[in-house]
Amino acid sequence: MAWRLIVDGARRGAHNMAVDEALVEAVDRGDSPPVLRLYRWEPACLSLGFAQPHKVADAGFCAANGVDLVRRPTGGRAVLHHLEQTYCVLARLNEDPFSTDLQAAYQGICRALVAGLLKLGAPAGLAGTPATGHIKPTEAIPCFIGPASGEVVANGRKLIGSAMRRHNRSILQHGSLLEDWDGRLQAGCLGLPDDSTLRPAVTTLRELMGAQPDPGALTRVLALGFEETFGIALEPSSLSAAEGERAAFLARERYGHERWTVRRERELPVSG
Repeated sequence: MAWRLIVDGARRGAHNMAVDEALVEAVDRGDSPPVLRLYRWEPACLSLGFAQPHKVADAGFCAANGVDLVRRPTGGRAVLHHLEQTYCVLARLNEDPFSTDLQAAYQGICRALVAGLLKLGAPAGLAGTPATGHIKPTEAIPCFIGPASGEVVANGRKLIGSAMRRHNRSILQHGSLLEDWDGRLQAGCLGLPDDSTLRPAVTTLRELMGAQPDPGALTRVLALGFEETFGIALEPSSLSAAEGERAAFLARERYGHERWTVRRERELPVSG
């Protein structure tokens, strides 16, 4: 089975979220096979979970430090996208390699990520069920407090934070692989005095391996992890003209607009 592999350069937060949504729409319509998208962010961007109030972000600090602010289509809590590799999987449920079980799909994707990281030499694994009970990926998982069941960890600390959204018959799952850590930005964007409540719960590739990996090498091992885990072939791809137009519209009218970022209004104007 062939999937599309889209490797994007660093882009603004509104663009990244819009592309993820445009792609899941295309997959769900049957216009595209499943997609693995790997991308980065420029400038750094704080993304709010779908249900979070805008006030959890320190918007003044973000503006003063050149940090974008967006709202994700997925749940969970705020994440600062900085010094990381982001992944996104768009695929149909009840079609190979996924069933209709959201938790199974979530953990399968995390297994693929672990497989790739092991090739890099990072001691990655999957978290077990927390002592407080099973946490579903569709619930508001605290991104820097503790790993949910099946999330990617190393030495007991979170290495990748992920979130999933169901879109009709399909899934959009994306997440952040921490390469390094900027404690001042991480804390400041959330209005915290320092990162003492955040840092102990997470680890980074630099901490594990002594240096940030080469971006190209990281992309290659992650792709291999997905190919081997799911028995697929990843074919390099880019957005179609229709996907690009839809993404531009969503970036302008949803992810780059305060009616979504601040007020969480779902309605969109009619697209031209």
